[in-house]
Amino acid sequence: MAAPPLTPARLTRLGVATALAAGAVTTVVSIATMPDLAGDHAERLRAIGAAPATATLSALTWVAAQLFVGVGAVGVAHLLRNRVPVLALVAGALVGLQAFGHAVYGGVNLVMLSMARDLGSVDTHAAVLTDVESGTALPFMALGLIGTVLGMLVLAAALWRGRLGPRWVGPAIVAWIVVEFAGSAVSEWSTYLSGLLYLVIFGTLAVVVHRSSVGHWETAVEATAPSPERVVV
Repeated sequence: MAAPPLTPARLTRLGVATALAAGAVTTVVSIATMPDLAGDHAERLRAIGAAPATATLSALTWVAAQLFVGVGAVGVAHLLRNRVPVLALVAGALVGLQAFGHAVYGGVNLVMLSMARDLGSVDTHAAVLTDVESGTALPFMALGLIGTVLGMLVLAAALWRGRLGPRWVGPAIVAWIVVEFAGSAVSEWSTYLSGLLYLVIFGTLAVVVHRSSVGHWETAVEATAPSPERVVV
């Protein structure tokens, strides 16, 4: 049996599903390869300087992850728009803003890679980073944090109310928020649990998108052509 033609709608659906999966993988890789950034900026720069290869991989995958997460969030919001239009719009906007805020601060992380190669001036670099984080970067850091918490909560509510995907996905997102932001106070294993939950959640959403009706992704013009896949699920 011949494969169906690769139409723009199918490409869009494939792109969103791929972005969700790639966003999960690159985020987890970034966190797993991140040096120990506890302490002040000088200590962070020394930690990066002690592991330049993994620090570079962590910084690059973090920035890349924001693009994937942003595209994936907008795609899921698109899929939810006929079920819970307001929640879908708010969730897509907040998660998109989260990705934007994290991407902007990702630029600071890239600069830190260069600073870590000049540890003779570590105190000067640390002072610059302190000034940046308390000034121009502060709104974007807040955007990333607030967008993560509120955006993921609204996304959980939208998935639950819209009955999109398995029913456990919404509660799993709430569990991820708790583990991500409160788990470190309970156990050092919370980082691994958080990463596993993130992979499962976004991987499941990628499968849901990939299996969705192609009719959800078609324009009005494309929808006029008959298609065996055009069944709303």
